[in-house]
Amino acid sequence: MSVYDFEATLENGETYSLDKYKGQVMVIVNTATKCGLAPQFEDLEELYKEYKEQGLVVLGFPSNQFKQELDSSEAAAESCRLTYGVSFPMHQLCHVNGSETLPLFKYLKEQTKGALGSSIKWNFTKFLIDKEGEVANRYAPQTSPLKMKEDIETLLNE
Repeated sequence: MSVYDFEATLENGETYSLDKYKGQVMVIVNTATKCGLAPQFEDLEELYKEYKEQGLVVLGFPSNQFKQELDSSEAAAESCRLTYGVSFPMHQLCHVNGSETLPLFKYLKEQTKGALGSSIKWNFTKFLIDKEGEVANRYAPQTSPLKMKEDIETLLNE
C-alpha cells in the first residue's frame, strides 16, 4: 500500500486518485487559514514554486478540527490564494483525527506512529512523500516548511 492507493477531493468537488502524482515528491499538509501558523502557507508556496519544475507537488488539506478554519472548502482555498498567494492544490475540508478521519490521513499517521505520535496534534503537520508514494518523513506543526528543503532535494535527486 502507498499514498497512490488513495483519492483526494479538490476544493471544487473534483475527486482524483493520488496516483496522478506517481514519480513526484509530495508534501501533504493539514492547513487552517485562521491558525497562528498560517504564515507557513508562504513558505509552502515558496517550496512549491522553487521545486515544482523538478517534480515537487504540495497538497493542502484544510481541516477545522482545531476550530481555526473557515466554514467551507471554497472559502478556505480562496483565503489561501488571496492572503498568501497559494497556487498549489487545495482540497475539501477534512478530518485528520477521530472516527471521520480522511483515509489518506489515517494511512499517513499509521506510517509515522513513532515520529510524532499516532494523532495529529495541530494544524500544519507536514508529511513528505517520496517518488514511490512512501512516507519519507513527518514534520511537526511548528517546523518551518523551509527546514524540509534538504530532505526534498534529496528525494528529488533519487
